[in-house]
Amino acid sequence: MSRIGQSRIGLSSYAFFWQLSDQVSEPLSIHDALKKAANLGVDLFQICDYAPLEDMNDGDLAAVRRTADELGITLEVGTKGIRPEHLRKFLHIAGILGSDLLRTMFNVPGHTPGADEVVETFEEVLPEFEAAGVRIAIETYEQVPTERILGVVRRVNSPYLGICSDPANTVAALEMPREVIDAVEPYVLNMHIKDFAFSRKQGWVGFTYSGAPLGEGLLDYDYMVKKIRPKERNINQIVEHWLPWQDSEAETIRLENQWTQQSLDFLRSK
Repeated sequence: MSRIGQSRIGLSSYAFFWQLSDQVSEPLSIHDALKKAANLGVDLFQICDYAPLEDMNDGDLAAVRRTADELGITLEVGTKGIRPEHLRKFLHIAGILGSDLLRTMFNVPGHTPGADEVVETFEEVLPEFEAAGVRIAIETYEQVPTERILGVVRRVNSPYLGICSDPANTVAALEMPREVIDAVEPYVLNMHIKDFAFSRKQGWVGFTYSGAPLGEGLLDYDYMVKKIRPKERNINQIVEHWLPWQDSEAETIRLENQWTQQSLDFLRSK
């Protein structure tokens, strides 16, 4: 499978997770986040699991698209769930925003579909996605074994259905990142880039599994890109973070911005 277009480094709304949330006194709007991305020299932004997106009407969505266009930013869209009506809603959103990719996951609260249901759903809706030129990328994550996700992708067997690679997620299911990278490599349409690490909890009782600045944790980035070859295959790399809340709002925002800049510097140096 190859990506249509150019391979680019982009930011996810997860790179501004805390600044977009109501945990801060003055949350960013999605328009603000796009402007921050542009100021960092980024021309690709993935609006991923951003709840307000679902409540926007077509006029609101068109306004987001106008902001992105004015800033020279291409948009991608991410959601969770595979119910047909939900996928069609996000196909509509993707159309207005100009996204040629929809990242999703199988499970949402109240709906954990089996493989047969997922296959049937994709076989039903993919012709509409293909007609619109929008691909679906299923993210690797701990709630669904990677091999089960790959089984669905293989059964559907469409260039419009593939994988959003994120080996950090699968560690929680005791799937080793390198093994996941090896398994998903032929099917990758999109990459989420975030580093991760274990740290001892207080008293050395157990561990915390959390984010780390890119290049300082356990993510073997060089191995991953050697296997997946995003530049050769024109696969976009989207920066995310797993940054825990710090001692204060100011410190959390400062560190979130620092991690974003470090991630961009790291990827641009490769």
